[in-house]
Amino acid sequence: LAVVFIGDGAPAGNYGYTNSGYSVYEEENDRLTESLRTKVSAIKSLSIEIGTEVKNQNKMLSEMDNDFDSTTGLLGATMGRLRTLSRGSQTKLLCYMMLFALFVFLVTYWIIKLR
Repeated sequence: LAVVFIGDGAPAGNYGYTNSGYSVYEEENDRLTESLRTKVSAIKSLSIEIGTEVKNQNKMLSEMDNDFDSTTGLLGATMGRLRTLSRGSQTKLLCYMMLFALFVFLVTYWIIKLR
């Protein structure tokens, strides 16, 4: 009688279950484990790429936010100058019209007086 210990003389990876159905299950488990490892690796690299893209997009959005803030300030200052200019030009326009009317009145008076 020979005593055989589990694993003695059995091929590596079968753990002594060569004649039973367990080797089939172990091979399937190994295959599924490798498939899962490959999928996890792909998901990991994809999530790293997504993280990098998110960082780049956040940086670009931050730069755009700063640009919009500076543009808003510049536009606000320009609108303030336009309001000041429009208020002043109304007064100047009214003054020019009154001077023109006075000039026309004086020229008309001078022409009537010369007759």
